[in-house]
Order: sequence, then structure tokens, then C-alpha cells
Amino acid sequence: MSAPEPDPVGLALVELGRIAPWRLIDGFGPGSTLSSAFAAAFPDRYFDVTGSDPATTATAVERSRGGDPVVALGAARRIAGGGYEDLRGAAHRTMRARFVANPRTGGPGVPPMVEDIGIVRGIPKMTVICPADRAAAASALRATADHPGPVYLRLPPVGPSMVSEGSFELGRARELRAGSDLALLAIGAAVPKALDAAAALERIGIHARVLDLASVKPIDEKAILRAARETGAILTLEEHSALTGMGSAVAAVVAEERPVPVRRLGAPDLFPSGEPRVGEDPYGLSAEHIEEAAYDLLRARGKVQ
Repeated sequence: MSAPEPDPVGLALVELGRIAPWRLIDGFGPGSTLSSAFAAAFPDRYFDVTGSDPATTATAVERSRGGDPVVALGAARRIAGGGYEDLRGAAHRTMRARFVANPRTGGPGVPPMVEDIGIVRGIPKMTVICPADRAAAASALRATADHPGPVYLRLPPVGPSMVSEGSFELGRARELRAGSDLALLAIGAAVPKALDAAAALERIGIHARVLDLASVKPIDEKAILRAARETGAILTLEEHSALTGMGSAVAAVVAEERPVPVRRLGAPDLFPSGEPRVGEDPYGLSAEHIEEAAYDLLRARGKVQ
């Protein structure tokens, strides 16, 4: 059987391996589209830890102690949850490590992790990235290749979405749609939903700005404050806990510098019961829910009745 075709993140890992002695700690296994190309190109720098998971994060930290850069692939619940102390140690020692975590992976019946961004965002010196698609995730790996400290990259779902056009810049939000009535700020898989909602609102005369905040930490405070100043209302969207994710970071920036109404959409303060079924809306990001939240904000600003 031939090896699976690597996705853009897998190809970016090979590029990293060619320019520096990156080591890959693989918690997904050698058949993964993320690791197969790297394992074939650099077998001496590839380490399969699926048999010893949750050792993914610990192994990555141990392998990077000598100064060589390292990438760890694994489930978010293993890297951000079980590996928290090792992540904290990597940040404390400013290790050149990349932790590429999938919040949806954990085995049959295991619910997605909805608190990982909140966990890692609080670690000092930890960079946090949540791209909208795999092309942007690959660009983020390339853009942070020379970054001296650790990076937590939350993998977006596999799929045809190319809303990012493969663009990423650390510390900068990307404006995907102009608008002056309110701003939709989104990360990850919620970015296409924000664009769909903005298009629907446009049809009834509401002009919504859409920002992709893939760089969660450092976050683009200037773009957030400009959106607050120019639109007067902000709605954040994320497939993550609404309590501790990107929305909380945005709300803090706005409250301190440019107070305007902010509403956060995301997972409620509950543990997910399992993989969402078709038609379910566990993050409150259905088109109807987003439009309803947008109307509430517009009413608060007196822009609609």
C-alpha cells in the first residue's frame, strides 16, 4: 500500500527539516499524512511515540534540551492537557519547540477538546496560533521557523477550505471582508462561518467586517481596537470554550482600551458529550445563531430595531 499523500502541514514539516535539524515527535503514528513525508526524508530525526503516548510532549521537551529544534504532533488533550507541565517547562527555558495539536483527535467516542487555547494562552512566552485551514497552518510553521520560543499550533480540520489563501503573519490579523456596522472576529474552523454570516447580513443591508485572528498570542490589538472604533460592536466566533479562548482575549483588549459591546460565541461551560452529529450546533455557530447574536449587538448600538 502506498503512503498517504501529505497535506500542506506535512510538506511544511519537510521544508523545516531541510533548512535546520528539526526532529519530529509523532503522536499520530507513521501512517499520518502529517508525518509520513518527514519520516521518509529524515528517518534518523523521526520518533514514533504512539506506543508510549501521552509521552509526546515530554519526549519533545527532552529531545530539544540539546538545542535542536523539535516539532511534536499529537492530540490536544495529550499535549495541552496531559503535557501541561512539559509545555510550561519548554516556555520557561525558551525552547525552540512546535506543538502541533489536533483538538478533534482522541479515539472513538472521545469528545473534542474545547479548553486547550485557554490552557496554553496563560503560559508565559508561549505563542498560540489557530489557523483557518491547513494552508495557513503550513504558512504559520514556515513563518515561525526562526522563532526562538515554543509555539502551540491548533490544527484546523482537514478540508477544502482555503479562506486564508495560505497567508499568515505572526501578531497580525487578516481582514477578509470590509464592513462598518459590526465586526466578526474568528479563528480556526469558525472563519468560514463568519464569512458566510457576513454575506447573509450583507443581503439585508448590514455591512460586517470579518477578521481572521489566527495569531491568538500575540494578538493584533491594533486591528481589534480599530474594529471597535470603526464598527462599535464585536462578535467573536470560535470552536472552543467561549469562556477562555480568543473571545476572552479580545474582550480584555476592548474593555481596557475601547469599550464597546462584545459578544462571544463558542462552546458553553460544559464538557462535550462526544463528536458532534450532523446538524448539531455544539459551539453555537449555526448561521441562525450567529445572525441572532449580530442583531442583538446591532440593537444594543441602536443600528436596527
